Amino acid sequence: MPIREPDHWRFQFFDRVPCPDNVAIPTKDPDAWTLFPAHRWIYDKLAVALSQGLDAAPHGVLPPFYPVFSKPMVNLRSMGAGSQAIASEAEYLQAQTAGHFWCTLLTGAHVSTDAALVDGIPRWWRHATGEAMPGGTFDHWHIHPGAMPEIESWCGAWSAKHLRGYTGMVNFETIGGRIIEAHLRFADQWPDLYGPGWVEALIGLYAHGVWNFPDTDRRDGYSVVDFLPHGPRYRYPPPDVVAEVEAMDGISSVQLSFHEGRDPASHSMPPGGFRVTTVNAHALEAGRAGREVLRRAILRASGLAG
Repeated sequence: MPIREPDHWRFQFFDRVPCPDNVAIPTKDPDAWTLFPAHRWIYDKLAVALSQGLDAAPHGVLPPFYPVFSKPMVNLRSMGAGSQAIASEAEYLQAQTAGHFWCTLLTGAHVSTDAALVDGIPRWWRHATGEAMPGGTFDHWHIHPGAMPEIESWCGAWSAKHLRGYTGMVNFETIGGRIIEAHLRFADQWPDLYGPGWVEALIGLYAHGVWNFPDTDRRDGYSVVDFLPHGPRYRYPPPDVVAEVEAMDGISSVQLSFHEGRDPASHSMPPGGFRVTTVNAHALEAGRAGREVLRRAILRASGLAG
């Protein structure tokens, strides 16, 4: 499958749509970094911060103000690893880590934005906001049907300036309308919620350098996730339970979003929990109901519930 998706629970989004063998479409940052060397610099979060005029510097340089936000300059495993807010100089001196940097602590909505670029110019946008929970986890992401003009204006101008020559998908993470991270790929957690024909348009973008997506079925979407405590080796629920949830009204897809046969410590997860399921739905209540069914089944299969 030329769409480079390493997570088997997401094959369902792509394996029914033919993709030419000579086309490589990344869904993860390590592949994107390899495939697009001319633009891989955007994975340097310090460079992205400075390109927007934000105050930022590597650890070792004292911030002139507090609080600041600290994180690795490069993190291709994502999931917020190593990120933290720092409230004082004493905290900063204690937290200094090689390869990390501090920057302005942004406030406002945290938005994940997918955009289709042709020679750096956006041809399509879709935005999602998350309901944050402790420790870098989320209850769900809301995929909005409408535009977000402030983000589209800022990120569109930024990509036109900094991503000329690049044709493909880009994902922006913004807080308060400013970019905190940029990725040369799309959010592969919910492409089914973008509407019929989106994967075909994705393949056409990489195969032919054009974006052709009618986008006539924009609806609210919800990607409802479940985080359980770190430590246990979780097991998948029985297939009939998964099929039951997939058949529930309003459910679009179910993802068992971990590798059952791997050591839990080998997964890249936020400190607040271990992600076990993702339920995509067009109604939040349906997604949460499906999540609860799967949670109970996973705990039973893992010997953690009676």
